[in-house]
Amino acid sequence: MIHEVDEGLRRLLAGSGLEASGVDVVFDAPTRDWAARRSAPTVCVFLYDIREDALRRGSGAGEVYDEDGHVVARRSPPRWFQLTYLVTAWANRPQDEHRLLSQVLGTLVAHDVLPPALLTGSLAELGLTVGLDTAGTGMDAPAAADVWSALGGELKASLGVRVRAPLAGVTRVAAPPVTEGLVVRSAAAREGGQAGPGRRLRYTEVDDPGPEGFTGPRERPPAPARRRRKGDRQP
Repeated sequence: MIHEVDEGLRRLLAGSGLEASGVDVVFDAPTRDWAARRSAPTVCVFLYDIREDALRRGSGAGEVYDEDGHVVARRSPPRWFQLTYLVTAWANRPQDEHRLLSQVLGTLVAHDVLPPALLTGSLAELGLTVGLDTAGTGMDAPAAADVWSALGGELKASLGVRVRAPLAGVTRVAAPPVTEGLVVRSAAAREGGQAGPGRRLRYTEVDDPGPEGFTGPRERPPAPARRRRKGDRQP
């Protein structure tokens, strides 16, 4: 799921004209060594924090159907995670970096969700909304200054971007539907006893389920009359 969110962000930024103008969009950690090796204008989208949104955790399991409407699997509900990115612009001059960062900001704040057309893999299959929050306040994640300190670099203008994305639940294949009933055979207790013909449970005097199996229509005797108990009212 994480790589699919990366691809969605890359497509969103690429569609704003960054790649057409020769700007690289990368997901590397912006360390000092990385910055020294950079040779072209770059927008760096660095993922630095992943946390589960426990308030959205569901329970139970949903059913997966085939084209004929039969249950073929059961899937646990998705788990939701918050992915926090540090977005920075890199160029030869601060003015160029600010221009790139302004272009990125304008692109991201125009979307509250990642457009469904940009989603791939499990995100596209689930069909759920992938939320996008840019430069929001109160993000429960390490501060930008702490991130730069951990990377060993100097503080730089950056955007905080948070994505709320679902991780597909576990899918378990369901057993095929039952088409035949349970057959019971009895044998004599003495040595060498032969097992008698089988009887299919729930049906009276039925040994062969027929071509339609256990689910086929059967003629059943009428239900016995209900025994009247003391205290029952007379009709």
